[in-house]
Amino acid sequence: MSTLLDGYREHIVNAQKQPLFLLLVGFITSFVFIRFSVRMIRAQVRWWPGNITPGGLHIHHMVFGLGFLLIGGIGVFAAYGTPPWIDWFGLLFGIGCGLVLDEFALILHLDDVYWSEQGRKSVDAVIFGILFTALLLIGYVPFGALPGEDTRWGLITVISVNALASVITLLKGKVWTGLLGIMIPGLSWIGAIRLARPSSPWARWRYTARSRRRARALRRERLLHRRADRARTWLFDLIAGAPDKVPANHPAAHRVAERMAARASAHLDAHAARALARRQARLADRRSAAVVGAAVHLPAPHPQPVGRAPGSDPDRSAGARQRRRTVRAGRNRTYGVGSSGAERRPERHPHLRTRTRRIHR
Repeated sequence: MSTLLDGYREHIVNAQKQPLFLLLVGFITSFVFIRFSVRMIRAQVRWWPGNITPGGLHIHHMVFGLGFLLIGGIGVFAAYGTPPWIDWFGLLFGIGCGLVLDEFALILHLDDVYWSEQGRKSVDAVIFGILFTALLLIGYVPFGALPGEDTRWGLITVISVNALASVITLLKGKVWTGLLGIMIPGLSWIGAIRLARPSSPWARWRYTARSRRRARALRRERLLHRRADRARTWLFDLIAGAPDKVPANHPAAHRVAERMAARASAHLDAHAARALARRQARLADRRSAAVVGAAVHLPAPHPQPVGRAPGSDPDRSAGARQRRRTVRAGRNRTYGVGSSGAERRPERHPHLRTRTRRIHR
């Protein structure tokens, strides 16, 4: 324990890195605490307090993180960076960084994608922020070089080559190898020498005319990088929790697509409803035309002759046979001809244009 305290005083306090160290501590602590909290809320644990929803409004922890950022940032300038205030404000600023970057995906997509695949970007942002802060904490004096000493050209060369290799590794699509290679010299060199991932900018620039290299990159992506991606997914699930298989809230682009599909289906439904209404109106018009035609051509009632059964009128049976023949032929209308030979048309619907054929006799 005394050895740790002595090392802390020597490498942190005496080197004037305590504000940055407390910022890193607040960063990591707030991220671990808030991830534990949201996982307890997701599991609906009874003994853990739930979301903060005053008046039914869900307040995200990003709002509290912005408050900590403002207090820490403004407080440093207000206290002129004098200890011990700068230490406390550095701790508050680190807490705010952890709370805000934990919902980085929400800020990026402008949608609540916390438990979806898009929410993994928050974990990437937090890990990148922790690595960057640790790099500043460890690498303020790179490789032990102290200000005022003689220039070490060999050390400067190593740092420059390592930085160039890290940039090439990032362009090849190997994000974590490039980020870790900033702090671990040699790791980024391996990533810069090996093949790029097929979807990286380096592959689009360099492997277009080299089909063999592209085929090797695709083969390596299927065999090696998929295993690494599964390991990374398992680690992220362990840290931040597994995302929902079917996200409850889609991103904004998905919602726009759903609205467009709903409008298209509503237009199709309206078109089908209008077609059905026209069909029903046409059928009703046909029935009314048949009724009117039958009423027009019925002969005047006359006394039933003696000895003839009811309903055995030859004119009426002839009209029934004519109507049956018309129906079999598929005609739209059945028009009768009066005693004067003039054709009479039935009344049409005022808003319906019917296409009928006149029957000339």
